[in-house]
Amino acid sequence: MPLECLTLTFLTEMRPNAPSSIFRRIDWILVGLYLLLVITGWFTICGASYSFETSSLIESGSRPAMQLIWMGLSGVLIFLILLSDVGWFETFAPIFYLVMMGLLLVTIFIAPDIKGSHSWLVLGPMRLQPAEFAKIATALMLATTLNRYKFRLNSWRAYGEVFAIVLLPMMLIFLQKEAGSALVYTALFLALYREGLSGIFLGLAFISVVLFVMALSLADTMWGATNAAYWAIATVITFCMCIALLLSPKSRSRLFSWGLVGYAGVYLLALLFNHFFPFDISFVAIGILALLIGYCLWMAVKRFARRYLLTALLGIGCVLYSLSVSFVFDNVLQPHQRGRIAVALGLKEDLKGMGYNVNQAKIAIGSGGLTGKGFLQGTQTKLSYVPEQDTDFIFCTVGEEHGFLGSTALLLFYLLLILRFFYLAERQVNAFGRVYGYCVGSIFLFHLAVNVGMVLGLVPVIGIPLPFFSYGGSSLWGFTILLFIFVRIDADRKRERSLRPF
Repeated sequence: MPLECLTLTFLTEMRPNAPSSIFRRIDWILVGLYLLLVITGWFTICGASYSFETSSLIESGSRPAMQLIWMGLSGVLIFLILLSDVGWFETFAPIFYLVMMGLLLVTIFIAPDIKGSHSWLVLGPMRLQPAEFAKIATALMLATTLNRYKFRLNSWRAYGEVFAIVLLPMMLIFLQKEAGSALVYTALFLALYREGLSGIFLGLAFISVVLFVMALSLADTMWGATNAAYWAIATVITFCMCIALLLSPKSRSRLFSWGLVGYAGVYLLALLFNHFFPFDISFVAIGILALLIGYCLWMAVKRFARRYLLTALLGIGCVLYSLSVSFVFDNVLQPHQRGRIAVALGLKEDLKGMGYNVNQAKIAIGSGGLTGKGFLQGTQTKLSYVPEQDTDFIFCTVGEEHGFLGSTALLLFYLLLILRFFYLAERQVNAFGRVYGYCVGSIFLFHLAVNVGMVLGLVPVIGIPLPFFSYGGSSLWGFTILLFIFVRIDADRKRERSLRPF
C-alpha cells in the first residue's frame, strides 16, 4: 500500500470520532425524519395544551415550554452519543442492563403511586420513568448476546438466554403495574425472529391472542343450542394441531387427506342431525379434538416420535389456557384493565367511564374531517374534552387540527422512519448493529400501532406514548437515545467500509 494511504489510514484510526468525520457519515435521512417528527410533535403539544385562557404558546412552566427544554437537552445527548466510541455500546451493555434492572426493581418499592402505578421516580421538580430507558439497555443486551462468537438461536439454552433478557424487564415493569410499558418488550421478538427464532413462537403468541379474545367475546353466547365459545375454541385448537402435524415433512401422508374428509363428514352429519333434533354441536368439536389429542399421544408412544408428543402437548396446553382465561380476567387483571379490554372487544359500552377517552378521541378525530380545523383551532382539545390529550391521546389532536390528510401524512412519515431502520439494519457489517437496528424499529412499530390503535378504539387502552409527539422528557429522551445510538452504529459501518483496502 502506498505511504500516503498508510498515513491517511493511521490518522483516521487515531481520530475515529472527529466531529467532521462523524457528521459526514451519519444517515441524514434518518436524522431528518427525527427532526421533522420532533418539531411537528412540539407544535402538536402546543395545540393540545392551548386553551382560550392561554396568552402565548410558550408560557413559563407550560408544557410546550418544558418540552422545549427536553428537546434542548436531547440535543446535548445526541452530541455526546455521536462523539462516543461504538465499542462502548457493546462493551458496557451488560453493565448498563444490570444497572437498569436494579433501578426497575428499586422503583417498585420507592416510586410513589401515580394513577395506580409505581413507575415514576420523583427527583425534585422532575419525574423519571426508568422503563423508558430499560428498553435501550435490553436492546443493547440482546444485540451483544446475539453478536457473540458462534451464538445461534438453535438450542433451548440459547432460547432461554434471550428470553430471560426480554422477560426480566417485562416482569419488573408488570410489578410496577405498568402493563402497557411491559408489553412493549414483546416487540423485541420480531428482532429475534430475524435472527432465526422459530416461527412457532410467533404462532403460539398469535394463537394465545385469538383464544383469549374468543374465550371472552363468545362467553355465554349460544348459537341455537350450541355453545359458541366451546365450539369455536375446540375447532381452532384442532385446526392448529393439524397445521402443526402438516408442518412436519415426515407426517405428510394420505392419513391427513382422509382425516380432513372424515372431519368434514362428521360435521355435515352433525349439522344434518341438528336440523331435525337440535343439540349442542360443540360436543362434536370437543370429541374430535379429544380424539386427535389421543391419537397424537398414542403415536408418540408407539413410534417414540417427538413431533406427535409436542403436538399433543400443544393441544392440551391450548385447552388449559382457554379454560384459564376467565379466571385470569376476573382475578388477575386490575379493574381498569378489565374495563378497557371489555370496551375494546365491544362487550360493553361505557361512554361515561372506561370508554370515555376513546369516545371523545373519536369525536375529535371525526370533527377534523378531510383537512382539519387548523392549528390551534380544535374545539375538542381547547375545551379539554379528551383526557391525556397531550400524552397518550395526542394523535386525536393531529386528527382534529389537520384532518384525515394530516393524520395520513404523519403515519407515512412514521412508516418511512421504521422502514429506514430495517433497511439500514440489513446493511450492518455485524450482528450487533443488525439486531439493535431491528430492536429499535420493532419498538417504534409497536408504539405507533398500539398508540394509534387505542385512540381509534381498535385495541385496549394501555397507555403508551406516541414517539416524539407525546409530552414528556423520559419518552423523548428514551426514543432519542434509541435512535441515535443506531445512527452512531451505522456511521461506524460506513467508516469500516471506507477503511477497507483496495
